[in-house]
Amino acid sequence: MSGSPLSGQAAGRLEHGLELIRAGEYFAAHEELELCWRAAENAERDFYQGLVHVAVAWYQAGRANGVGCARQLEKAARRLGGYGPSHRGLDVAALLDSVSAASAQVEQGVLELSAPALLTAAG
Repeated sequence: MSGSPLSGQAAGRLEHGLELIRAGEYFAAHEELELCWRAAENAERDFYQGLVHVAVAWYQAGRANGVGCARQLEKAARRLGGYGPSHRGLDVAALLDSVSAASAQVEQGVLELSAPALLTAAG
C-alpha cells in the first residue's frame, strides 16, 4: 500500500514525528503524529493512528505503566498490520517486529524497551 503523494507539510510532519520517536521524545511524537492522523484521508488514518499508538506505548513504558503500554502495543499492531511490508517510506514489517518483541517483554513484566525500529523501507 503506497497512498497518494503527501503534501510537503504532511510529509514534514510525518518525518518530524518519526524523528521524535527516534530521539525518545515519545509524548511530543504522539502530539505531532496525531496532527497527521487528524488530517489524513480515510485510507491513511489507521497508519497514522498506529504510529500514534507506538509513541504512546513507549511513553507508557517509560512511566512504568505496563497495562497501558500493552494496550497501546496491541492497538499499534492492529492499526499498522494492513500497511506492510512498507508504507510512506517506513519499513512497517520491521516496526511490527519491534511491537511484537515489546509486547512479549511487557508480558514478562519488562518495561525497559529497546527503541522501536523506524527504518527506511528499501526500494
